[in-house]
Amino acid sequence: METPTTERKKVIFSAIQPSGTITLGNYLGALKNWISLQDEYRCIYALADLHTITVRQEPANFRRNTLEAYALLLACGIDVQKSPFFIQSQVCTHAQLAWILNCYTQFGELQRMTQFKDKAAKHADNVNAGLFTYPSLMAADILLYQTDLVPVGEDQKQHLELARNIAERFNGIYSPTFTVPDAYIPKNGARVMSLQEPARKMSKSDENANAYVAVLDKPEDILRKFKRAVTDSEACVRRAEGKDGINNLMSIYACVTGLTDEQIEKEFEGKGYGDFKTAVAEAVIEHLRPIQARFADFIKNKDYLEQCYTDGAQKALAVSARTLNKVMKKVGFLPKAF
Repeated sequence: METPTTERKKVIFSAIQPSGTITLGNYLGALKNWISLQDEYRCIYALADLHTITVRQEPANFRRNTLEAYALLLACGIDVQKSPFFIQSQVCTHAQLAWILNCYTQFGELQRMTQFKDKAAKHADNVNAGLFTYPSLMAADILLYQTDLVPVGEDQKQHLELARNIAERFNGIYSPTFTVPDAYIPKNGARVMSLQEPARKMSKSDENANAYVAVLDKPEDILRKFKRAVTDSEACVRRAEGKDGINNLMSIYACVTGLTDEQIEKEFEGKGYGDFKTAVAEAVIEHLRPIQARFADFIKNKDYLEQCYTDGAQKALAVSARTLNKVMKKVGFLPKAF
């Protein structure tokens, strides 16, 4: 009698840059889903610090931001026993495969990347080659782990499509080498918008500090920012076209409470926007409170953090080296001497 085999879990890879503030938008739109995916999938997570230096960084701040981002993602719920979680620059295979993939990426493909155009305009004094070839490094990040699924937002779909094209091109020239990844669209993903310009996505680079909430903001700051959130003149809590501010607040409230739109509308029937803004702020504060407490504990324990990211790097290297060695052999490089 045959023993039923255990079905292989699909691999999910995702990374975030440690370039400073992690916002409520980052958390509700991506990180909260990272945590829930860990039981169903084989998840591999990274801090993409190599990507961060396409924009000049002050070294001491960069080191601090990287360590704090690592501690914060652990506090959000990444389980390092289930999911390798590493710092990209500590796993040399990423830079090695990125160079090889540069040679299988067409100049015209990179020229069409809208993020390159946007960032080049924003950082006109430093339009470096890394900013241009950034998508090849992102493709290497993904393809190294034979990734099946990549959680992506609207702004990253183009990069994932390029990674698919590169994988298919390489596989076609040689033989099947890379898994061609698909986009993973989270069931409960929230697109969190600016509190001051609710037609725009919440961003940590916003010059108006009232436009975004940081995961580590103090309760009084969170309350103040939500009270100042832009809404409309209708003073009725309901989701509707043209009510961008209220739609955004309802999405945030739904994410942190689990309530449906109908339940939210019923709860605030006959109440004004002031009551609703305060309730959203208080719900966010309570949701973030245990994360902030865990972060405070982790950031004081540097030895534990170092142990976690070292273990994560070793696990990531063991997996990614298999892919890199296969690629190098197919391209025609001599075997490594050591």
